[in-house]
Amino acid sequence: MSSTFDHCAHPVLACADAIEAALKESADVQVMFMDPGDKRAALLRLARIDAQLAALRLRVMAVSDDVALAEGARDVAALLTQHSLTDFATNRRDLALAEALDRRWTLVAEALGQGDLNVAQARVITHALDELPAEKVSADLLSQAEAHLVAEAAHFGPRELRVLGRRILGVVAPEIFEQHEAEQLAEEERRARRRTSLVSTRLGDGSTRITINVPDAVATRLHTYLEAFTSPRHQGAGEADRIPVDRKRGQAFCSLMEVLDPQRLPAHGGDATTLIVTVPLEALRQQLGTGELGPADKLTAAEVRRLACTARIIPAVLGAKGEVLDLGRSSRLFRPAQRKAMIIRDRECRAEGCTIPAAWCEAHHWGKPWSEGGRTDLKDGLLLCSWHHHRAHDPSFDSSRMPNGDVRFSRRT
Repeated sequence: MSSTFDHCAHPVLACADAIEAALKESADVQVMFMDPGDKRAALLRLARIDAQLAALRLRVMAVSDDVALAEGARDVAALLTQHSLTDFATNRRDLALAEALDRRWTLVAEALGQGDLNVAQARVITHALDELPAEKVSADLLSQAEAHLVAEAAHFGPRELRVLGRRILGVVAPEIFEQHEAEQLAEEERRARRRTSLVSTRLGDGSTRITINVPDAVATRLHTYLEAFTSPRHQGAGEADRIPVDRKRGQAFCSLMEVLDPQRLPAHGGDATTLIVTVPLEALRQQLGTGELGPADKLTAAEVRRLACTARIIPAVLGAKGEVLDLGRSSRLFRPAQRKAMIIRDRECRAEGCTIPAAWCEAHHWGKPWSEGGRTDLKDGLLLCSWHHHRAHDPSFDSSRMPNGDVRFSRRT
């Protein structure tokens, strides 16, 4: 296929015509049966070309204010959003990068135009350079920092470059680095505290979306706590191995909330924070019906029975006429000494074939559940991982003790 171009067209437009024509020629080419070496070469070259093409587009964006003004658009990003039907936020980020490359960081722009950087690396480098204190860093030091980060981009991706960018003063100006780093960290901590928030949105399907912004140190602590529920990772441990990581973390957060000691929480309503569940006595015994946590929240009776094994809750058991039959008998957690004895005895989850270590298991009341008046005795306790503890209270499963003391689960038909 051949194309004829307008010889009077601007070189940038001629370049666009040539690229478009070449892409059309290769649109129907079968790529599945390419030689592996050719595939590798194509991927790398196309990535390099993508960076060069992005650099050209950014160069044009940086000098197109007149186009936006002529059409009454707020800026080039708004103009592109209107005509190309692309995302405005993305176009705004591209415009900010275009202006930074055009006005301040020409060495980064040159490297991007040569394909020696990709756009993500360019964003990280320009952000790191813009964060340097202009009152403390001379133009010569800024040039050194830019050159150093561009050189490092040949070996490191955006994530690593972000770390290097934060410490670039340690390379070009070590005498002011420590003080600047301390000031930078202090400002980041203040900013993180200002941005700390928790937004809770009920989705109307029995679930709630919680969005939290917290300082990095708090997030690290939370992840450490959650890993205690998701680790260690065992191959062949069952269905849990096939659960996506984000879902595992969500389940771990639920488990964390269940094991918090209410005696160490602030007083709430004149007492340690307590979850009060109201459930009809017959529903609790038969694992039918629902329990109420409040005017808007309900749980299945099976879930109430499971919570009674590990959570410090006060069940309010109601009779047929709604009168309170039992209020204030706080469920007793297995004591530390009892858990240690169960760890020594059980060694791992007692579900048949499960190898989750005892340290990561939950204590379950076997035989007569606590919710039916059972006792928190060592002989009636056994260790189950979170997955099998839920199955033990799931009415769609039967469970039975095997001669060796393990628990066998089977789905009811």
